[in-house]
Amino acid sequence: MRDPKKSGKASAGKPVSGRSAPGVSSDNSDGGYNAGMAVFSYIIGGIIVWSLIGWGLDYLWGTRWIVLAGALLGAVGGFYLSHMHGLTSSRKNAGERPATSGPSTDGDTNAK
Repeated sequence: MRDPKKSGKASAGKPVSGRSAPGVSSDNSDGGYNAGMAVFSYIIGGIIVWSLIGWGLDYLWGTRWIVLAGALLGAVGGFYLSHMHGLTSSRKNAGERPATSGPSTDGDTNAK
C-alpha cells in the first residue's frame, strides 16, 4: 500500500519542489543545451503528431488543408508547452544583479 504523504503529485496545480521541466537538469550545469533540446523536441513532436492527425482527418473528409492547420497547431502548441515549462524564459547568470530602477538610495540625483 502506498503512503499518501509520499505521493509526489502536485496538489491544486502547485508544482512539486525539487522537480524541473523535462530535459533540464536541476543543477543547471548544461541547462542551456538541455532546454534547447527540450524546446526543439516539443515543437517538432507537436508538428509531427498534429500533422498526422490532420492527415488522417484529410483522408476521412477528402480535404487537403487540415494537415497544414495541424502542423501549425502543433508548432504553436509545442512552443506554448515549452514556454509553460519555463524553457523559453531568459536566464540570469550566476552573480549578476538586475539593474535597479527608480531614485538612488543615497539621495544623489546623478545630475552634473
